[in-house]
Amino acid sequence: MSKKTKSPSLLAENRKARQYYELLEFFEAGIQLTGPEVKSIRQGKVNFGDSYIDFSSGEAFVCSMHISPYDNAGYMVQEPDRNRKLLLHSKEISLLTAKVEQKGLTVVPLKMYLKHGKIKLEIALARGRKLHDQRDELKRRAETRDLERELARN
Repeated sequence: MSKKTKSPSLLAENRKARQYYELLEFFEAGIQLTGPEVKSIRQGKVNFGDSYIDFSSGEAFVCSMHISPYDNAGYMVQEPDRNRKLLLHSKEISLLTAKVEQKGLTVVPLKMYLKHGKIKLEIALARGRKLHDQRDELKRRAETRDLERELARN
């Protein structure tokens, strides 16, 4: 008997990341959460805002990611903007730390999704774009979108 594999279901996405950064390498990480945070994430109450990944003492943390408090949490006090530990292999952490320190790159969270019942975070090694690069990218996308519309009409 073969098991059916479900595709990961998207819970939240950082749309601004592709606009402000040039994404180079992608990684999948688990994230350490409390019970009410999981319930809140499943309701879609996540805001990436200006979140980023910080490395300290051989561990990775996601900073500035806002998870709204769960309404029915009861006595559990939830801090919405706390730093949450990422679950990565030590080799991945050392690789990312080295690249961030040497090349002036940054690591940003992209997506949060469910995979086999666990919440995963897709992160990417990224290089910041200059303002004129962002404008060029938006202009290029608009041109390709217009071209595709013209081709669809014909």
